[in-house]
Amino acid sequence: MGQTIFIPRELDAIESRVGASPDTVKRLVGLGFEVVVETGAGTLSRIPDADYAAVGAVIGKAGDAAKADVVLKVRRPSEAEVKGYKPGAAVLATMDPYGNEAGVAAMAKAGVTAFAMEFMPRITRAQVMDVLSSQANLAGYQAVIDGAAEYDRALPMMMTAAGTVPAAKVFIMGVGVAGLQAIATARRMGAIVTATDVRPAVKEQVASLGAKFLAVEDEEFKAAETAGGYAKEMSKEYQAKQAALTAEHIAKQDIVITTALIPGRPAPKLVSAAMVASMKPGSVLVDLAVERGGNVEGAVPGKVVTTANGAKIVGHLNVPGRVAASASLLYAKNLFAFLETMVDKTTKQIAINRDDELVKATMLTDGGKVVHPNFANAAAAADKPKPIVAGQNRGDDPASDSATPAKATAKKPAPAKADKPAAAKKPAAQKATAKKSAPSAGAKTSSEGDA
Repeated sequence: MGQTIFIPRELDAIESRVGASPDTVKRLVGLGFEVVVETGAGTLSRIPDADYAAVGAVIGKAGDAAKADVVLKVRRPSEAEVKGYKPGAAVLATMDPYGNEAGVAAMAKAGVTAFAMEFMPRITRAQVMDVLSSQANLAGYQAVIDGAAEYDRALPMMMTAAGTVPAAKVFIMGVGVAGLQAIATARRMGAIVTATDVRPAVKEQVASLGAKFLAVEDEEFKAAETAGGYAKEMSKEYQAKQAALTAEHIAKQDIVITTALIPGRPAPKLVSAAMVASMKPGSVLVDLAVERGGNVEGAVPGKVVTTANGAKIVGHLNVPGRVAASASLLYAKNLFAFLETMVDKTTKQIAINRDDELVKATMLTDGGKVVHPNFANAAAAADKPKPIVAGQNRGDDPASDSATPAKATAKKPAPAKADKPAAAKKPAAQKATAKKSAPSAGAKTSSEGDA
């Protein structure tokens, strides 16, 4: 009997993308699956129900998720949604787990096998499954379009009989996938483009696109990239030097686009209020990291803010979703490519190989537990009952998770090998947090700013 794949309509108010396209549905049906698409799932991506039905999908309702063996989503399912899923179902989505441990725990409790697509490792085999690259590419493009729309002046230099229109100056901060596409788009539109990043390897890429690279190129800068190709968090000293270099540069720019993100951490502040205040009236800053706290001081999620000096700070949410018709086609292909690796070619059934490197890197929950190493320890600590300690709010103080309180320890005879005092030990949840700063091979940034 064929297995069922369910494509829901996204419930988040700002989400316009969908987890399947008519092309990927046709391929899934060809593999022997029954594909059920919730009514209206693709409407905001300009995919009518009729297009899905034409390639073999069944148009259903939200309750059909209960019989699905696989659910293909854009965003992590809510606790209410996941309660309606069949235990053991595979759920593929952009899970955004950092800071959302309760949502991850809810998926474990529901018994689903959840995969975080943003943790897909950057290896040759997985390029077609890389949701961050596909979505960040479009985010970088759209950032330039949004910046140009708010700038309300021409970007290229124009020489006319009535005079010359100077080319706009565009500065890209963070040269990941989004940043590179922003550079390419701004250059195609005729702007003078400069860019900066903490990774030395991107300097050549910036130059190859016709832009000028700007950075403090000291010893820390030369070592500022992880083995997986991600930006490291720089020291406070380096950040101060870089800020001084860019402050003068930003004052001369017409459009600034920021894309910098660190996996599992708030977005680093790159542009201070003083830098914004130094910009000319009518200049524009587009913050692609606004959903993680923003790179620009004064950015407001979901708003375009006009400052006292007449500069505009653009904080659109879900920037890839602003070009949903294109974003959904790419995202759907990413999901299909990964799911196809789990299909047994003989039985035409889902057969998850838990030893596969792609599965290991992306699997968040399985068998009723949180299994990803970046979150499993925190989940285990949360489940462990806390001891009741007098004077410590019945064990509600996080410090009581670590070891015996200091007073009790003092009364005990010293062991042969001295243990560290209880206060010096970190609680399990704290250890898990520390691990987040060094992401696993699959951990990457959000789709809005793949720096």
